Amino acid sequence: MRAVIAAAFVAFVLSLLTTPLAVRVFRALKAGQPIREIGPQTHLGKRGTPTMGGVVFILATVVAYLAGHAVLINMSAKGGREDGFTITGLVLLGLFVCCGLVGFLDDWIKVRKKNSAGLSKKGKLFGQIAVGGVFGWIALSFPRTVHGYKDFELTVGSEYLSLVRDIDWLYTGKVAAIVIFIFVIMSMSNAVNLTDGLDGLATGASILVLMAYTMMAFWQYRHWCPEYPAAKAGAYCYVSRDPLEIAMVGAAAAGALLGFLWWNTSPARIFMGDTGALGLGGLIGGMAMATRTVLLTPILGALFVIITMSVVLQVISFRTTGKRIFRMSPLQHHFELKGWSEVNIVVRFWIIAGLGVLIALGVFYSDFLRAYG
Repeated sequence: MRAVIAAAFVAFVLSLLTTPLAVRVFRALKAGQPIREIGPQTHLGKRGTPTMGGVVFILATVVAYLAGHAVLINMSAKGGREDGFTITGLVLLGLFVCCGLVGFLDDWIKVRKKNSAGLSKKGKLFGQIAVGGVFGWIALSFPRTVHGYKDFELTVGSEYLSLVRDIDWLYTGKVAAIVIFIFVIMSMSNAVNLTDGLDGLATGASILVLMAYTMMAFWQYRHWCPEYPAAKAGAYCYVSRDPLEIAMVGAAAAGALLGFLWWNTSPARIFMGDTGALGLGGLIGGMAMATRTVLLTPILGALFVIITMSVVLQVISFRTTGKRIFRMSPLQHHFELKGWSEVNIVVRFWIIAGLGVLIALGVFYSDFLRAYG
């Protein structure tokens, strides 16, 4: 627990202190966010606000992860049971960084060309597939044998679909599991990207989701099968690989976002850009796979799903009937055009995100109550 708290604290402080520096650096580089003329007119006043702020919380998370491991090393020297760096950390941080790089390229093109087009849809799609494919293969190709028990060879990803744990009768096989991994990463990275657009909206929603993953991962760590070989006899436990590592990464990312949110609330001094949005989506998707909660993710990330579906429904309706369901999509812009203030939209959408998180946590912990109720 000390390592998880240390990672969150270090990430928060780093992000809080370095975000103003990033504002000055990106302003000096003239890395201002281009604003679409067809969007809400209130957004035109945001033209020139520095973008690519996701660089700050991605780097803060990586540094905080290393700080958390420094605590683990100290604990191990005193007889603790924690291990060192793992494939799980590589996969989660790799997704965070590499999806962020795809977004950074998109942001950089927007800034250089001074328009909101950015990277082509095919280019962005190819980047997401490549990142998801590489880390999906890694997640399913490096098993860890714990305490010498052959039955407990664990990989970061799973060849089973999962809700709160692997579902025994939903076996997919390795190739299909990698395809599902890619789909989850693409879906979440695009969903978070669509949710971005109002000051602090995607940041706050992502904090709630990451905190939930941290809680679930730490619960899995406290009831971890490889620590209890008697689980083979039917004890209540989880078989996710390196759950403490998952909790540490989730806490570090949430802490970094909290520090970033200090400067990102309305009016934002810096935007996360596609750098941050795609990176966060990749990380959240990776945590869904690592915690074996893939089918729980649409509930946990309910706000992301609702906003994504608003875009899908808008496109289908316009292409089939020529009519729009919403004044503008994604959904947050519909309410802007109805006259809602930006702060009201953000806070109310955070409430929706929080409700999704609470319901998902209820489903997750009901598994424990069912086992011991």
